[in-house]
Amino acid sequence: MEPRAITATLLAIDDDQDILKVLKANLELHGFSLLTADSLAAARAILADHKPDLVLLDLMLPDGDGLEFCCALKSLHPTLPVIMLTAKDKVSDKVIGLELGADDYMVKPFETRELLARIRARLRPTAQPPQPSTIDAGDLSIDLRNQVVTVRGTVVALTPKEFQVLACLVENRNNLVTREEIRQCLWKDAQLYSWSRVIDVHIQHLRQKIEVNPAEPRYIVTVPGRGYRFEG
Repeated sequence: MEPRAITATLLAIDDDQDILKVLKANLELHGFSLLTADSLAAARAILADHKPDLVLLDLMLPDGDGLEFCCALKSLHPTLPVIMLTAKDKVSDKVIGLELGADDYMVKPFETRELLARIRARLRPTAQPPQPSTIDAGDLSIDLRNQVVTVRGTVVALTPKEFQVLACLVENRNNLVTREEIRQCLWKDAQLYSWSRVIDVHIQHLRQKIEVNPAEPRYIVTVPGRGYRFEG
């Protein structure tokens, strides 16, 4: 069978290389592009540079808990479908996985045809006309797709990291975003220095660039001891 045209990009997170190889071969044969990660650290690095349409997630990983990762991922990207693929077959495990944000739960070993059907079912609701990528709030306009920010019609120059922080806040506007959740938007170098302080510095720079009065911010509001909230 000849590989079909690519219809969506998936991310599979599993520490079993054999499973990753089987998934890659079968999914690409049926028209999916598959990114693979054998650890949560590798998955975070991929997510920093790519936006998959769906995530296949194992629960038992060498550097962390897949359930906690799923919960954090869904808090940042609530519409990103996550299918858990795991050897844990107890009803209690399934209930916990679904309650923590998974959209579906499959027990290993599984049939490829069933996995394909579940993937297509989860992707089906997203096959709609794209939503507007520009968010307007007062004098501020944020084009998430093209990464352009304007204040009162003037383009504001942001560094890539500053834009990532702003996008993380804007995509969750009017809701608290913790420093840990912002860190997960940035990923890289988080263990090399005090990432919490670095996030605060990015926030300070953003306020200087987009707020009329950085000392009394209108858009990026501090939630003491917890994180930040974009109001708009």
